[in-house]
Amino acid sequence: MALNGKHLIAGEWIGGSETFCNEPVDGPADNFFRGTEEHVNQAAVAAEDAFWSYGYSTCNDRACFLRTIADEIESRSQTIISMGAQETGLPKARLTGELGRTTGQLRLFANHIQNGVYLDRRHDEALPDRTPLPRVDLKMVQRPIGPVAVFGASNFPLAFSTAGGDTAAALAAGCPVVVKGHSAHPGTADIVAQAVEAAITKYSMHPGVFSQIQGGNRSVGYALVTHPNIKAVGFTGSLAGGRALFDLCASRPEPIPFFGELGSINPVFILPNALSSRGEKIARDWIASLTLGAGQFCTNPGIAIIVEGPDADRFAATAAQALSQVGEQIMLSEGILNAYRRGCQRLTDIAGIDVLHQGPSGLLYQATFGDWMTHETLGEEVFGPFGGIVTVSSVDQALDFARKLDGQLTCTLQLDEDDLAVAAKLLPVLERKAGRVLANGFPTGVEVCDAMVHGGPYPASTNFGATSVGTLAIRRFLRPVCYQDIPAQLLPNEFSAN
Repeated sequence: MALNGKHLIAGEWIGGSETFCNEPVDGPADNFFRGTEEHVNQAAVAAEDAFWSYGYSTCNDRACFLRTIADEIESRSQTIISMGAQETGLPKARLTGELGRTTGQLRLFANHIQNGVYLDRRHDEALPDRTPLPRVDLKMVQRPIGPVAVFGASNFPLAFSTAGGDTAAALAAGCPVVVKGHSAHPGTADIVAQAVEAAITKYSMHPGVFSQIQGGNRSVGYALVTHPNIKAVGFTGSLAGGRALFDLCASRPEPIPFFGELGSINPVFILPNALSSRGEKIARDWIASLTLGAGQFCTNPGIAIIVEGPDADRFAATAAQALSQVGEQIMLSEGILNAYRRGCQRLTDIAGIDVLHQGPSGLLYQATFGDWMTHETLGEEVFGPFGGIVTVSSVDQALDFARKLDGQLTCTLQLDEDDLAVAAKLLPVLERKAGRVLANGFPTGVEVCDAMVHGGPYPASTNFGATSVGTLAIRRFLRPVCYQDIPAQLLPNEFSAN
């Protein structure tokens, strides 16, 4: 299947004056046209035009469209997986699973919007005879907000990129999408965009319902989030990059919501009885979760908190040994590798921090609660196989540690039955710190389902009331509208949906 190497804008594959290359792990590089501000404008104008039809389409029509995108992606699965492996170095088995997740969430969202529950329809009937004042007829329903900008993620070339969760959620809601493809995997994005284009053609939809702009520089991202036609932004990436885009969205003449997932260290609290009874197993399992996919997951459990003592010493020794036995892995891009190296250097520059292991498999350090309070950098995410053990003097100090945490995507409790009293004190704190709280598991991996929350207080994400995974993600791109005494013939078709 041939690459276009171009931008898909309103049904046309468009080139430009400048090109860039991908950086495959092996084999020749491919050339792609670099995006410009004019490409952004063309895509955003087309998206606004598409909204007047797509935003008023039926749930059934959008559900069929989402399922067809999934079918078209699957029909190109071998080409997509091969290209993804070349561009990112990810194993084909991992990409096969990610492709399944991508098509699965498209179909899940299709099923979800067809049942109509997500619309939160409400009706307060008129009470003309009520005294002292009558009541008018009031109906409320969730309506799509307009075109949405989506930034492809570096670590998920499928599930968080061209036709990933943000795109699927926006399309399910009735919002056209403009994707800024990630420069780490433009070939993969190209093929997936071809799948979306095929689905648009099959259903004779307005071509502006989906566009993708490849490459570019910061000015392209700036043009996208500040374009007046764009009404929301979905982003997964670094804290620095996400915060810059968030500030741009807030400073627009018409501020718009920025749904950014920016990073997390995902602390794991290992309570005393669990540490005593199965600490060595927990240590090995923690390292396995920490290093999965070279640690390039936003839910990578980067910190373990334990009470100091002989059990803690055994835990640390076991974790260091387990890390030393992990094989070297390829990171997604040169930029990610360099950022990881800088993070490791920041850690080793801190005097008094005990580095338990550092090598091709990753870095593991040990610090005290006092170290943590002294050095803010210990609380910053380092994207990759990078973990820390923080020892506290008591469970009360563990509680103090929890209160001082920044916002997280996840917090985990490793506990036995005799730890329940301590866990009962920690849980109210942790639920204020994270969008997902786990017991006796590890957070790497996010299930796509109705109950999942992938988000949390800042800096984990920029909107603590939202999730970027699961069916609740669709609500990000909707807003409630109340209709007062509007004739039934004029109401949106959602009021007649099943």
